[in-house]
Amino acid sequence: MGSGTRRRHRWAALLGATALAVTGGGALACPASAEPQQVDFATHCVPPPIAGIPPIDGTTTAKIAVDNATPKVGDTVTVTYTVVKPAASNPVDIALPADIMTPTGKVTLGGVQTGDITVAGPKKNDPVPGKGAFPSFSMTGTFTVTTPGAITLSPGDYNIHTSYILELDTPCTVTNPPAPVSETVTATDGGQTNNRAISLGTASGKPGDSVTVTGTNFTPGAAVTLAGRAGAAETADKGTTTANAQGAISGTLTVSDKATTGVVAYEGSAWSDAKGAGPAAYVVIDDTPLPEGSQKVNSSVKAGTLSMIQAGDTVELAAVDYGKGGFSRGSLQTVTVKDFRGGPAGWSLTGKVTDFAGPGGAKIDAAKLGWTPVCATKTGSPSTCQPGSPGSVGSAGATLASTPNGAQTGGEFTVDARLSLNVPAFTPPGTYSGVLTLTLT
Repeated sequence: MGSGTRRRHRWAALLGATALAVTGGGALACPASAEPQQVDFATHCVPPPIAGIPPIDGTTTAKIAVDNATPKVGDTVTVTYTVVKPAASNPVDIALPADIMTPTGKVTLGGVQTGDITVAGPKKNDPVPGKGAFPSFSMTGTFTVTTPGAITLSPGDYNIHTSYILELDTPCTVTNPPAPVSETVTATDGGQTNNRAISLGTASGKPGDSVTVTGTNFTPGAAVTLAGRAGAAETADKGTTTANAQGAISGTLTVSDKATTGVVAYEGSAWSDAKGAGPAAYVVIDDTPLPEGSQKVNSSVKAGTLSMIQAGDTVELAAVDYGKGGFSRGSLQTVTVKDFRGGPAGWSLTGKVTDFAGPGGAKIDAAKLGWTPVCATKTGSPSTCQPGSPGSVGSAGATLASTPNGAQTGGEFTVDARLSLNVPAFTPPGTYSGVLTLTLT
């Protein structure tokens, strides 16, 4: 949803069945889900000394969004920190052109897991008039869930770097940390054992600058590789450190590769999810002067969202006869999934159904609904859709379709399923309706 909004969608379709004839009623319902809360907090911003103006004490309006609000221990959660209204403004009288602002910042974790997440945004902005307000911007980063329970996320300090004529920074700090909670995720124990986590001393730097990498929960005494990442691939930036007796690490990584967008740390000769941590977001600010008479031409590809659309909101299952029972069959309303986020993450579309309520308190158990999923991938899509396994849907739920993680993911996908409700013999005549809820994550 991602994008800067939550990447989780829930839609409910009404499934109707009767013992003599099948009917459906009601419309598609979208169950309410908590949206990230937009919060205001006092901020102290320090303009560049060249501006000759005093610090700015104002109010920042911001919100935090996540791509997975119900992760398992060991999952990596992508966090988007959006500064809706910065406290600072353009500190100089000179108008700033488009695409010269590079934001970086921190998101503060609380609850059962504490620490800071480094986040960074693209070099992308609308023109800013002299002394005009800075526009809204978003920054992303990730963290690995280490503990089950409620984890709160609050906006933290941020910095606005401008690359125009001069390289200038306007750092803004939270006056009374932590800022109010904007989002909460609830983690469950997924049986994962990798609790390794890292954080960076800074979220950006020039080519050749060093960044401090600290981490916890590594194997005591283990050799740990520090490496730059660009998506799922490692860059040329690499260093090493050693975990102390408590499993903590502290090392420096020189970042020279301009392709680096994040930093990871791992035990062993190569990255593995079982013994790695990160990536923590990092931006290489390329301030290399251009040769005389040259012009630098920039472009960008804007990340989109993960979304789905249903062809309809009601499924009509075929009639069965009173006294005989049997399978009441039909087809799921077609679901179109569009994944335009970019990056390495795949998606999963799951469903669960309620009991089928009928006349006079009669019901058909949710476990009686089964499906046979099918899915198709649009030509040219980087990912390939995989249908879930045939079987019972039930109240616990089952997977309808998914795509795997990969170096490059995305595309358009069409998802269907043959439905069959196993109606017991001598089920009282009447209309039976259940709600099938689909969740895209």
